[in-house]
Amino acid sequence: MRYLLDAAFLIDHLRADSAALARLDAMHLAGDDPIVTSITHAEVWSGLRPGHEAPIDQFLRYLEYVHAGPAAARLAGEWRAAALAGGRTLDVTDALIAATAYHLDAVVLTRNVRDFELTPVRVETY
Repeated sequence: MRYLLDAAFLIDHLRADSAALARLDAMHLAGDDPIVTSITHAEVWSGLRPGHEAPIDQFLRYLEYVHAGPAAARLAGEWRAAALAGGRTLDVTDALIAATAYHLDAVVLTRNVRDFELTPVRVETY
């Protein structure tokens, strides 16, 4: 199975959260495919604390890197428009992550399940 890792998961893993560490180990043992997007990559770097560059580089280096692409961008925009029409807000980054996962038939792995509730994407937590 492919898992698109949300920034929350990446940050928790970098902070040595036991649930995040165990979940990544379980993915590797099961032969699952953890992937990241440019969006999650940017989110992790935006919370950079001085002196933590090396662990971030080291962790991200071994993950498959995927791009949202035009079809995912359009779908994300459509989901955001539908949410707004219903009086709700779907964040651009979450919509892009969800649409990318949808197009790649991947599951979003996050502790922030609520961020993706306005999308039809599959979401798991840890």
